[in-house]
Parts: sequence; C-alpha cells; structure tokens
Amino acid sequence: MTAYFDFSVKSVAALAQADVTRALLEDVGEADLTAGLVDPDRRAHATVVAREAAVICGAPWAQLAFQQLDPSAEVIWRVPEGHRCEADQPVLEVHGQARAMLTAERTALNFLQLMSAVATKTSLFVQAIREVPNVRARIVDTRKTLPGLRLAQKYAVHVGGGLNHRLGLYDAVLIKENHIAAAGGVTAVLRRAAEVAPQARFVEIEVETLGQLREALDAGATMILLDNMGLMQLHEAVRINAGRAQLEVSGGVNLSSVCAIASTGVDRISIGALTKNVKAVDFSMRFANDPL
Repeated sequence: MTAYFDFSVKSVAALAQADVTRALLEDVGEADLTAGLVDPDRRAHATVVAREAAVICGAPWAQLAFQQLDPSAEVIWRVPEGHRCEADQPVLEVHGQARAMLTAERTALNFLQLMSAVATKTSLFVQAIREVPNVRARIVDTRKTLPGLRLAQKYAVHVGGGLNHRLGLYDAVLIKENHIAAAGGVTAVLRRAAEVAPQARFVEIEVETLGQLREALDAGATMILLDNMGLMQLHEAVRINAGRAQLEVSGGVNLSSVCAIASTGVDRISIGALTKNVKAVDFSMRFANDPL
C-alpha cells in the first residue's frame, strides 16, 4: 500500500481506473441483459442534470465509466470538477453508443453522487470556519469510509477543500484510549511508538483530560487529539500547549459547533461525518431522443 496519495492527474486516473473496473464488473457481470434490447449500432446523446446544488466531484470516475464501455464516447463537462452547480443545472453531456451509455449510467452516477456529496459536505465546513477571525484550523477527514472506496472519498474531501488524515493503519500512528490502556500509559505508549514505527508519517495520541494532555506534552508528543472536550477545556488545552504540538479536535463536531471550536485556536478539526453520514447528491441522466 502507498503511504500517501498525492492526487496528481496520473494518480487520480489510476485510482479511477481501478474503482471503475471493479464497479462495472460488480454491476454488469457477463452481460447487461436489459441494454441488450437496444440496437448495438444506435448512437445517442444524453445529458446528466444535478437535481440539487452541489460541488461536483468524481468526474474522472464518471467519464471513465462511459469510455471504458465505449472508447469512442465523447464526454463534455458543463460543470468542471470542484466547481459548484445549482439545482437543475446540466453537469455533463455524453455522445456515444446508446447501449454502452445505458450500461454505464448507474456506475457513472453512483460515483458522481457519492463523491459530490462528500465534496459538498466538506465545502460547507471549510466555508463555515473561514468566517472565524484569525482561523488556523483545517477540516480533516477520518477512516470512517465506505470499504473499498476510501481513497475516492478522501479525494472528494480534498476537492471540497479539506485535509486528509492518515490513509489507513499502515501510514501513520493514532494512539487511542485502548492503545494507551494496553500499552501501560501515555508516556509508555509514546516511547513504544518511537521504537516500533519510526517510518510513520506522524504519531498522534488521543487524550481525554487536561492531565493526559500535560503528560503527552512532557513525553514529547508533537500531535495530540483532544477527544470530546468542551469549549472551556479546548481553550485551556490551547493555553497549556502553547504551540508545542499540533492540536486536533474530534467528537461531536457539526455545522452549529465548528466555528466555536475553530475559534479556540486548535490546528485541526476531524469530522467522521464528512465521509460516513453523507446523503447522495441527486443526479439524473436523460437521452435527448428515446434510444428505443
């Protein structure tokens, strides 16, 4: 597994290729029995419309779904990746073989609706904290993702203006309460992390009290997760920290609370709901002329 993901055009293309190939195999199997009713020589023009406002994300996945089944298909994006669309706005047009377009439709829209939902939700949090004076916090995702689609969802967070946390268990260390208990305490577990995982991109430790925060700082922690602390505790944690470690907040964050949390002076606000509690954006594909 890669220890990072740079979201370059080449990397995104490779990720989309793998995801779309797997998704089409899952959906189509040996043949699309319904699309087989359509004349294989029939060509068509279809438009995908967003039924609600959203930040568009997943264009490489949606486009590849059409072009993997019909390499000659022409896909024209009316709203580019990362841009916002309004309700009932055409997002893309597809010209190609009618049968292939019908087979690819659901896979293309599945990626588009999920990834646009993640990007849109992330954008809402990012825009909200920009209103906070002298804000330093970044909105961060978590590992609470759909199995098999983690990188796609983390890419969507990136498109929405958020920051990616660790990709998995293999690239960084996040020490939580059970790790602390099993390893013998805050100081002991931080010492163990330095010995066992020197290759980690970062080592972060979760603390639940200000006492644990002090102990973690004294043990040399450079990244600390403040779990489910109230605003008064967060202000005090920032004061105690005095810039020694990066401070991240987690637990119970929503659009009503995120600005107050950002105003405490923490560095990162991680939100599992960016990728876990998402409502798919509604997209619809319509043929200009009935292909049947």
